[in-house]
Amino acid sequence: MKNEPFVIEQTYMASVERVWNAITSSEEMKQWYFDITEFIPEPGFEFQFVAGPDEKRQYRHLCKVTEVIPMQKLAYSWQFEGYEGKSLVTFELWPQGELTRLQLTHEGLESFPVTQPDFSKDSFAEGWTWIIGTALKMYIEKAVNRTTKSY
Repeated sequence: MKNEPFVIEQTYMASVERVWNAITSSEEMKQWYFDITEFIPEPGFEFQFVAGPDEKRQYRHLCKVTEVIPMQKLAYSWQFEGYEGKSLVTFELWPQGELTRLQLTHEGLESFPVTQPDFSKDSFAEGWTWIIGTALKMYIEKAVNRTTKSY
C-alpha cells in the first residue's frame, strides 16, 4: 500500500485538444503549472524548473519526457537535483463528449528521501490536488469561457 502511486482525476469543460495544449505548451504551462522555459512533447526531451513550497525551500526539478501519444498520453521522469530518487508523472486524457477527463499518476514517490518532508506522498498529494483540481481547471475553463462568450 505504501508504494502505490498517487492518482488524481479531474474533468474539464474543454476539448481534449484544449487540455493537451495546456499540458504541452511551455507558454500555457507558465500560466498554471511551473515556469518551464522550453517544452517539447517528444520522448527524450529534457527540461527543468525550480519550484518549492515557499521562497526558502526551492528545488531544481530535472525531468525527461519518456512517452507521448498526442492528445492521449504524456509521461516524464521527475527527479530533484542533489537528491536520490526518481519518479514518473503521467497525464492521460479521455474525451467525454464536450468534456475531457484527465488522470494524473505520479509513481515512484517512495524512492525520494523519507527525511525530506517536501518529497512525501502527502506533500505531492497536496500539490497535485491544487495543480490539477484548481490551477489547471481555472486556467482551462477561464480560457474556454473567454472564447465561447457571446456579446
